[in-house]
Amino acid sequence: MGLLHYSALMSLDGYVVDADGRFDWAAPDEEVHAFVNEMTRPIGTYLYGRRMYDVMTFWETAETDDEPPVFGEWAAMWRAADKVVFSSTLGPEDLRSARTRLEPRCTADALRRLKDETPGALSIGGATVAAEAFAAGLVDDVQLFLAPVVVGGGTRGMPDGVRLDLELVDERRFAGGFVTVRYAVGGGGAGL
Repeated sequence: MGLLHYSALMSLDGYVVDADGRFDWAAPDEEVHAFVNEMTRPIGTYLYGRRMYDVMTFWETAETDDEPPVFGEWAAMWRAADKVVFSSTLGPEDLRSARTRLEPRCTADALRRLKDETPGALSIGGATVAAEAFAAGLVDDVQLFLAPVVVGGGTRGMPDGVRLDLELVDERRFAGGFVTVRYAVGGGGAGL
């Protein structure tokens, strides 16, 4: 059985996307990106909703020669990992990355099956897909990267209607103003 991690870059007020659909304010600098690379190195499978997958496919063909080495390292790790995309609107012809397969719906049963079948670590990306995993009590740990910005609205990074009892595992400040906190999830993610 794999361990399911949720990681998100978000504003201080808890949004992963602002009211205009933008998230450029959460772009990690080189120091944060290096930390993300180390943190996600053990991830063998990424679980995405359609929108998050669309964003992440940038890394499939990203030209990183003129970028800091951490960007090329991340691209290589992402390309080498398995990806599962939950979507009822995409077909196999819409997949733009290797090692990627479709699941028609993100349900607690589908997430549980993937977690049970995967021997290593999984990462779930995208607030909508993650909300399903939290509600089903399937998330094992949470790593949040808080950007030094308040955006005032948008898509929340953590689900509503779900109580999580958390245990602080790690925290760190970065020179550019980001802060990260990592929590182990205890008591399951049962809804209220």
